[in-house]
Amino acid sequence: MSAPVADAAAARRAFIQANTALASPPLVPELRLYLAGEITPLWLATEDFLAEHNIAPPYWAFPWVGGQALTRHVLDHPDLVRGKRVLDFAAGSGMTAIAAALAGAARAEAAEIDALACAAIALNAEVNNVHVALAEGNVLERSDGPWDVVLAGDVCYEKPMAEAVFAWLRRLAAAGAVVLMADPGRSYLPATGLMKVGGSSVPCSLELEDRTSRDAVVYKIVG
Repeated sequence: MSAPVADAAAARRAFIQANTALASPPLVPELRLYLAGEITPLWLATEDFLAEHNIAPPYWAFPWVGGQALTRHVLDHPDLVRGKRVLDFAAGSGMTAIAAALAGAARAEAAEIDALACAAIALNAEVNNVHVALAEGNVLERSDGPWDVVLAGDVCYEKPMAEAVFAWLRRLAAAGAVVLMADPGRSYLPATGLMKVGGSSVPCSLELEDRTSRDAVVYKIVG
C-alpha cells in the first residue's frame, strides 16, 4: 500500500472513530458497531459539514431497519450461512456480513462503493473479532458470483436502484444462490418474485423513520 493510500485509509478510520460511537443496534445486541447516535458529531452534522469534508450521506452510520431484521434472521438461523460463501450487498456498516461471520460462514464478504463505509466495515469487523472481506469491483456486473448466499437489506429506496438490484438478485437466485432481502415496505419493493421467510418489529428513531418502530419482512427471492 503506497503512502498516500495508507494515509487516506488512516484518515478515514480516524474520522469514523472521532465522529461516531460504539453501540449495539436495538435488534442485534450481540454486535458492537461504530454508529451515529444522538450525541455524536456525525448525527449532528449538517449538509455543509458533510460537503466541507467531502463526505457522501453517511448511510453506513445508521442501523437501518431492514438490515437489522436481516441480521437478526442470520443470527437466529446460523445454518443458513454456516460453511457458506456469503455476500452482504450494499453492506453499509457491514452489520449483516459480521453476523454471517459470527454464525460460521466460510467467507463473509461485503459489497460497498462508499470509501468511508468500507473503512467502517473493517473497523466494525475488528471490534467483533471477525474477518469480513471487501468485494472487488461492481458486483452488479457479476451474474455468476462465487457466493452461496447473498443478503441485501434496505435496497428499495429509489426506483432505478431497486429495479437494477432486484434483477441482479433474481439472476443470482436462478443460478442457484440462496438470496434473501429484507425490507420494511419501501415504495419500490417488487410486487412479485418474493417469498416471506421471516421478519421482525424493529425499534427506530423518529429522526430516521416516521414512527418509533417498523415491521421489516425478510424475503427469499425466487429466481
